[in-house]
Amino acid sequence: MGTGSRVADRVASPEFTIRVADERDVEALAGLRRAWLEERRGHPVDDPGFEAAFAQWWRIEQPRRTFWLAEAGSERAGWTAVGSINVVETVHMPRPGARSGRVGQVGNAFVLNAFADRGVPRALLTSVVEHARQRRYRRLLLAPTPGSAAFYRRAGFVPAGDSVLVLHPAAQ
Repeated sequence: MGTGSRVADRVASPEFTIRVADERDVEALAGLRRAWLEERRGHPVDDPGFEAAFAQWWRIEQPRRTFWLAEAGSERAGWTAVGSINVVETVHMPRPGARSGRVGQVGNAFVLNAFADRGVPRALLTSVVEHARQRRYRRLLLAPTPGSAAFYRRAGFVPAGDSVLVLHPAAQ
């Protein structure tokens, strides 16, 4: 997981940037996770301990996950988190006659409704697929929601069972 400068790790578009998140972003990621639930429920969720629980989860998961953060704004005005996605990396145990390989499981993709039609979801997924290529993942897996399955299929993911989609990054 990259921990370079906030500017050097950015992939820019005219309206937003995508970058690998780091420990400075835990609060923003927790805020996006809260917004995800609140947008779906249509009202605020009263859970004053959520942010602390999220920070604890982050510390446990961070070594095996890579998180990307989409932000709108500018260096001058500041950045506001508008979306995120993460990938859990699993390294398979080698066996005689075959070496280990990496697999990524995409999870927790979320973009604020106001940014969903501005290319943010595609840019986040593009960052994940590029990461998978660089890390030489054999495949990326995800379990899409019914509303997101078509988006992932358009990006090249194909069914791999009843509720899982798969992408072979090297074949893209």
